[in-house]
Amino acid sequence: MTILPVPQTAIIVVAAGSGTRLGAGAPKAFVGIDAHSVLRHALDGVFAAAPAQVVVVAPPGFEGDAETELREAAGDRRALGRVVTGGATRQQSVAAGLAALWGDVKTVLVHDAARALTPPTQIDAVAAAVTPEEGVIPALPVVDTLKKVAEQTVVAAVDRSELAAAQTPQGFPRPLLEAAYAEALASGIEYTDDAALFAASGHPVRRIPGSERAFKITTPDDLERARHLLAPERPRLGVPRVGIGTDVHAFGGEGDLWLAGLEWPGEQPLSGHSDGDAVAHAIVDALLGAAGLGDIGEHFGTAHPQYAGAHAEVFLARTRELLAAAGFAIGNVSVQFQGNRPKFSPRRAEAQSRLAEILGAPVSITATTTDGLGFPGRSEGIAVTAVAIVFPA
Repeated sequence: MTILPVPQTAIIVVAAGSGTRLGAGAPKAFVGIDAHSVLRHALDGVFAAAPAQVVVVAPPGFEGDAETELREAAGDRRALGRVVTGGATRQQSVAAGLAALWGDVKTVLVHDAARALTPPTQIDAVAAAVTPEEGVIPALPVVDTLKKVAEQTVVAAVDRSELAAAQTPQGFPRPLLEAAYAEALASGIEYTDDAALFAASGHPVRRIPGSERAFKITTPDDLERARHLLAPERPRLGVPRVGIGTDVHAFGGEGDLWLAGLEWPGEQPLSGHSDGDAVAHAIVDALLGAAGLGDIGEHFGTAHPQYAGAHAEVFLARTRELLAAAGFAIGNVSVQFQGNRPKFSPRRAEAQSRLAEILGAPVSITATTTDGLGFPGRSEGIAVTAVAIVFPA
């Protein structure tokens, strides 16, 4: 078991807000950005910074969720973390965090979980800048033109050179911050942030540069901005190329039907060199045609006995390899199935998911009948048409 040194810095992560303006139906800190919540991303940044005691202030009833996020983010630093229950106001929540600090802590950082993408370097910079007499906030210069307005009428310009947009974490010497909180409690005044509370007690607060990534997630637009910043970078792709493929198979094989990568027990099978999966074969032709790589007969026909009886996964996975080797990425595939049976709609989602998993690209399938016309209408077989888009990577 690793014994961690007792840190002299603590970070209080305030996650007790209701998030009403976000409109997500849950406390803001527990809303998902991607696979992880706002709180989890905030804690990832906190634990990527220099070691510190971490106190998460959770809304009542969400302490267990906060414990889970803390445990997963902390890793081998779990012993440095703790969850406490927040109060009715932000000021009360920070006070609950202060009450949970270890005796060795000398510097306190107060951080909003809603600033989930704050870089660890900003957290470290704030901690390093705090002095025994002075608090520190990260802030960005105000770039918009500001006006003072009264009853919708502009009454004066505001000198933006004297303004800054405050961020978190905000850092303070512990003794002065605790004394300032005691004064605020006695006065009954609620402050908008900790720097204002600290300054109201007569202590100086210094500004250091902030980060554009430390914005606060408050509205749905802010949440979308965070999701955009966290989305994986997509490779640059060239001009798309389109291919079309068709395949028909008659009923009459042995065993169960295989279609769209799925087995259909009890349905009459299709005849063919492989398993007769007309959907998969049409997709193969569409992809090969789009990339200019020939057709299914060239790569999988009777001259290639290893594909006798093979299922869709084999054909499609090999086709994906051929395209990748030729420098192509699959964009998407659209398929139309024509036939009276099997009844396709109940398994459409399953089929689309299976084919997309194999190809690594979206697949959509539509199914129709031919009003009794032609061999599909006479239930003699199935016809399939596929259209594919590929991109030169």
